[in-house]
Amino acid sequence: MMFAFRSHYQKTKAWYRAYERVLIPATLFLGFVADYVTFKHIQVSTSLTVLLVYFVLAGVAIAFTHYYDAARVSVRLRVVRLFAPLVIQYTFGALLGASFVFYWYSASFSASWPFIAIIALLMVGNEALRRHAERGAVQLCLYYFITFSFFSVAIPYLANGLESRLFLLAGLASLAFMYAYTGFVSVARDELRKQRTLILHVAFGIFVVMNALYFSNIIPPIPLSLREAGAYHEVRRSNGGYLLRGEHETIRDRLVPGQAMHLGPRERLYVYTAIFAPTDLRTSIYHQWYYYDETRSTWEKRDRLSFSITGGRREGYRGYSVKSNVASGKWRVSVETDRGQVLGRTTFHIERIDEPPALEETIR
Repeated sequence: MMFAFRSHYQKTKAWYRAYERVLIPATLFLGFVADYVTFKHIQVSTSLTVLLVYFVLAGVAIAFTHYYDAARVSVRLRVVRLFAPLVIQYTFGALLGASFVFYWYSASFSASWPFIAIIALLMVGNEALRRHAERGAVQLCLYYFITFSFFSVAIPYLANGLESRLFLLAGLASLAFMYAYTGFVSVARDELRKQRTLILHVAFGIFVVMNALYFSNIIPPIPLSLREAGAYHEVRRSNGGYLLRGEHETIRDRLVPGQAMHLGPRERLYVYTAIFAPTDLRTSIYHQWYYYDETRSTWEKRDRLSFSITGGRREGYRGYSVKSNVASGKWRVSVETDRGQVLGRTTFHIERIDEPPALEETIR
């Protein structure tokens, strides 16, 4: 029986080694796609539960590989060791994919693209540096980035707040976790013990960079996310919802930013937004209006209008701002927090006409 097991193991190992170059990036990509598809359609609380499982599983798999390679774990678990890299790659892909989804859908791409680019580079670099990552140091540094990203989403969500202190708390908690975790893993191997100081220095560097991105308003204020934004001729409450009156839009109009708005004499313009926020979260949202000066080729700040939101609606908490005497030309409205962090933007071009166009009504 033992001989049969060894024979099956050797065949499995040979198959794995033959397709390892395909399996490793495939599991990373699979984890990313799985989160990209599912996390847009499930509750944030469910997403965080799934991410917690991935986070723990990744940490256990990393620790297991180092303890096994140091002969501190029974050789009977060699099958587990054989496929542990696939588990690590899948969970890394899922966790990086989740960060990408959260940050992509929680902020304007034009504001947060540097951080999204970092996540994309880590996805590519994780595969390019795979052989180095398996040695420990690179792998643990990447795991710290994932730890910081996970904590920066989970702690504000659980605390129902957006204060800067919560982001700082998440970063400090991730450093404390990494200090303890690297201490546990480095017990297994002399090589990791020698590299632990370097790993912690890199982790602290990531901590500093993430805070710089946050206080530069490049990292969006998760767990807020913009669900919808648009310009309308009229927005008003109706039977517990909002009635929106706007111009007909073709599929092309919806895909290409910068919708055209045709306003009659003395007609006001409304900007409507729907923002997701966790249950019990209460905060203020601002609509920062900008007008594009064609002669100077710059965006000029105009009105900054605010309204309060209360979290809990899956479709987002609805609110709007209204502006009179809107000049013809190009306008932009940024949806921001009180710190100026950008959730999203909507742009439109105003044309003044003698008679307002035919309008369509929508209930939200």
